[in-house]
Amino acid sequence: MSLLVVGLSHRSAPVSILERAALAADTQAKLLQDTLAAEPAAEGTVLATCNRIELYADVDKFHAGVAELSTLLAQHSGVGLDELTPYLYVHYEDRAVHHLFSVACGLDSMVVGEGQILGQIKDALALGQELHTAGRLLNDLFQQALRVGKRAHSETGIDRAGQSLVTFGLERLVDGADGSDVDTWAKGKKALVIGAGSMSSLAAATLARSGVSEIVIANRTLARAERLAQILNEPGGTGVAAHAVEMVAVGDELTRADVVVSCTGATGLVLTGDDVETAVQGRRTPLALLDLAMPRDIDAAAHRIPGVRLVDIESLAEASADAPMAADVDQVRGIVSDEVAAFGAAQRAAHITPTVVALRTMAADVVAGEVARLEGRLPGLDDKQRAEITQTVRRVVDKLLHAPTVRVKQLASEPGGAGYADALRTLFDLDPETVASVSRADLNDADVKNRGRV
Repeated sequence: MSLLVVGLSHRSAPVSILERAALAADTQAKLLQDTLAAEPAAEGTVLATCNRIELYADVDKFHAGVAELSTLLAQHSGVGLDELTPYLYVHYEDRAVHHLFSVACGLDSMVVGEGQILGQIKDALALGQELHTAGRLLNDLFQQALRVGKRAHSETGIDRAGQSLVTFGLERLVDGADGSDVDTWAKGKKALVIGAGSMSSLAAATLARSGVSEIVIANRTLARAERLAQILNEPGGTGVAAHAVEMVAVGDELTRADVVVSCTGATGLVLTGDDVETAVQGRRTPLALLDLAMPRDIDAAAHRIPGVRLVDIESLAEASADAPMAADVDQVRGIVSDEVAAFGAAQRAAHITPTVVALRTMAADVVAGEVARLEGRLPGLDDKQRAEITQTVRRVVDKLLHAPTVRVKQLASEPGGAGYADALRTLFDLDPETVASVSRADLNDADVKNRGRV
């Protein structure tokens, strides 16, 4: 396994660097295309969230891979390589698997245990599949990461270690406000949600469950905002009144809102300090602002305006650093360690499978050839005799190959077992092209299978 991950996150870089390094959707696609065009990488995908950017690749050379992936991240993020390098981390082979599984379980999140990262991992895999940059290794890895994350949430109380970023942000807004909890504070308030992506949708749903009376959804694409509003208005829901507006109406809606949650993909500010100051002029109630975007949507200067409380990614990072760790975290770490070992064993075992298949194919060809020669020497054999002889020869070959092939699969699944495939090919003088053709066929089958699962 030659898995490499190069990235940066809230744990390695300040928010100012993360903001500048944020990748838009089209930039992510271009990054993946350039990654595969690079010599060391055979496949790749990118995991980009509001507080992490990670490039995963299957490389044939470690040092060249690190250099190439670091350069590509710098080129596409717009942050110079010299400036970016001190904040980059590198994980290779089993350590890279361990890292992604930990991320999937929420152990590496700003708020430990948050579950939204699973959706973001799913999106990362889907992007790699859509662009045909994710091959067998990354398909297997990310599919397994999703299963590990779900297992951690279902088998442990990791959810109690922290809340989703939205809930945590709202709790920070409530801290020191007029209510003892989010539900008490939110009841009857009017909310403005800017953006209609996954994070904004989660924010809208959370606000609706918390008891706000009205939610206005503003988005650059009005149709997406209308779809989100329609979902919130469905019968049997929370009873909140939701409607959509275009982005040009944000200024007016800001004057009416009690709480604003913003999470867009904009590269510049959505709300400037002047916008916020204008909105609060003459109002008697405070304005609560939650900025979950990276780079930020709301001018940081807004927190200095009287009557305004602003919580953003940077303040959430500082608050979560002091959050207590739940006892369940140790249990999740145990799950991650077990799953990393199992994944490594499965990958090593899979590595030898094409060689075993090629060996059995060669044996079958030998049997067919010898049976054909026998028919030439003994033309008087009837069909029953010929079938019995053929079956006997096949049984002999199968019995001779059974123990070695079972044992070699066991040995190959253990650490350091990669050399057994080479030994098998050498001992039986197997055609490398035959082995490669089996690998290509398996890869195509796996690609079709995995595309149907994401």
